Order: sequence, then structure tokens, then C-alpha cells
Amino acid sequence: MQDVNVDFELADGIFTQATIRNAKSVCLWLGANVMMEYSFEEAISLLESNLENATTSLENITNDLQFLRDQVTITQVMMARVFNYDVHQRRLQRLTLDVEKVGA
Repeated sequence: MQDVNVDFELADGIFTQATIRNAKSVCLWLGANVMMEYSFEEAISLLESNLENATTSLENITNDLQFLRDQVTITQVMMARVFNYDVHQRRLQRLTLDVEKVGA
């Protein structure tokens, strides 16, 4: 039997602290309207496992995001090059037409 200090939400945005005496287990909200009762050891193990998985996922997502940022930059540079090439080609075409008009 141990005392547990907890923080909990009374209402939206209103939190408070309490001390639970003689606690033998803890209930964890798992989502999708599911709440499970665990011993403290099981709950700590589950939460540590979830934290490890979340940390790994965060690292993977951060790497994916950096890759996408690089791809966006590369795409923008390539679009600018295509646009500049088009401008250059139109100038050459206009110069060619001007030379033909002067020569005719």
C-alpha cells in the first residue's frame, strides 16, 4: 500500500492535485472508450514502452520531414531553372525574328 500523488483534470483547462492513499493499482485511459486497470509495475512498464515507441516515431518523422523539406527546395530550384530556360529560349526566338525582319 502506497500513497500516490496525482494531477488530474476537473474540467476543461482546470487541473488540480490529489493524494490517493492505499492505492493498489492505477487505471489508464487507452483511448477509444477503453480504460484498463494495471498494477503500478505494469503501468510503468506500459508507459515506458509507449514513450520509447513515441520517441522512435518522432525521430523517424523528423527525418522524413527533413527529407521532404529538401525535396521541396530541390523542386523549387528546378522550377526556377525551367522558367529561366523558357525565358532564355523566348529571348532567342525574339532575337531570331528581329534579325530576320531586319534582313528581309
